[in-house]
Amino acid sequence: MNWNNWVRQAHRWLSIAFTLGVITYMVAMSKGQPPNWMGLLALVPLILLLLSGLTMFVLPYLAKRSSGELPR
Repeated sequence: MNWNNWVRQAHRWLSIAFTLGVITYMVAMSKGQPPNWMGLLALVPLILLLLSGLTMFVLPYLAKRSSGELPR
């Protein structure tokens, strides 16, 4: 599995983890004020989603640069 496929697969699983974290937090909010650490259930995957998304955005430009072709 090459780097691009690995990042895409990780991004998909992180989106599932983020969705589950948000749903868990919403359920906890419906039962009263949730503890502060519970907000991290959605925040940690969100930060990792940002990093993997930015990586996927940059990968085509890096591939073009290494092949000698400049991006337009």
